[in-house]
Amino acid sequence: MTTRIDNLKLLCFASEIDDATIDQAKETAGLPFVHPHVALMPDAHHGMGSAVGTVIPTVDAVIPAAVGVDIGCGMIAVRTTLDATAIAELDLAALRISIESAIPLSPGNYNRSTARYAFTAARIAALEAMAEADGVDLSHSPTWREQLGSLGGGNHFIELCLDEDGRVWMFLHSGSRGVGNRIAKRHIAIAQKLCRQWHIPLPQDDLAYLPDGTPELDTYLGDLAWAQRFAFENRAEMMDRFRQAFAHWVGHVGEPADLEAERINCHHNYTVRERHGGKDVWLTRKGAIDAHEGVRGIIPGSMGTRSYIVTGRGHGGALCSAPHGAGRRFSRREAKRRFTEADLAAAMTGIEYRHGAEWVDEIPQAYKDIDVVMADAERLVSVDHTLRQILNVKGT
Repeated sequence: MTTRIDNLKLLCFASEIDDATIDQAKETAGLPFVHPHVALMPDAHHGMGSAVGTVIPTVDAVIPAAVGVDIGCGMIAVRTTLDATAIAELDLAALRISIESAIPLSPGNYNRSTARYAFTAARIAALEAMAEADGVDLSHSPTWREQLGSLGGGNHFIELCLDEDGRVWMFLHSGSRGVGNRIAKRHIAIAQKLCRQWHIPLPQDDLAYLPDGTPELDTYLGDLAWAQRFAFENRAEMMDRFRQAFAHWVGHVGEPADLEAERINCHHNYTVRERHGGKDVWLTRKGAIDAHEGVRGIIPGSMGTRSYIVTGRGHGGALCSAPHGAGRRFSRREAKRRFTEADLAAAMTGIEYRHGAEWVDEIPQAYKDIDVVMADAERLVSVDHTLRQILNVKGT
């Protein structure tokens, strides 16, 4: 379904949505530089500044808090050459432990060394060169190199999945880690300071923006591009480590890369230059993926539910975008109040995962029904593969 809200520049593609999320979207859609309209994705829910699952096209301005503090957060998926029969007798717990050894988990937990894997050096060198060429100041994050290849916490995860034909997929979700967070917070504060200084009325401080023609916007765009690249490479780094652990687990004697059939790596928190409504705009996808016609994408469910590999249909009303996941139904605090560790164990029956009360706020019941989200997204994407988890790893 698609609903235009109160004749505003706001289209909603969600059949299940709360008033707080709609109110946030109305505030964003009411900004004078929005063109042609804001699109609310099927998984939209209340967030900081603007709702998660909001696609925001802006002319000559960018809203740093709308991009969010996890710049470039997104998904990566690899289809392997193996199927379920090849791993049926193997111990999933052993793979989980290997993954946990290879990839630092949880906020603030980084690599002790950048020399453990041979493929890491090239990524660090490329990011260093990009920062130098574009004048990106990273003095606020002296440990950014050690952050590359680390997962984080919250809803970031690593999974082993099977698709509808029993083929094995590697799957993970993460972003730009602490360095992206510091870049975001710095520019959010600058935008808020400037809007106050210029006496610009705003519905709320987190909709403060940086206008075209200012050095502040130029600096932000350079820093933003670097953080988005870091997030992309961070996922690729973790996937290469996952692939190596997987190859060892299955007893593969050749190169780990030989086990990889295809790879998809996509952002869902980012800003990019696109053309919509006859104008070149800065398109911010806050909890949404690129769904231009023919573009491959990833829509994960919550832990314990299905996930999807999709191809975009190029729906203009949705600004060529699609949902980025199930979307939260309950806050983390509310989920911990409603559910128990036993509830989580029941929901994760048959899936190898890290047991403990720390993960109760990620229980599938805390999220929207992914089947409803995908039904709402039917005009936005076509489904290529449906995946179910057999192993899940999360940070706290």
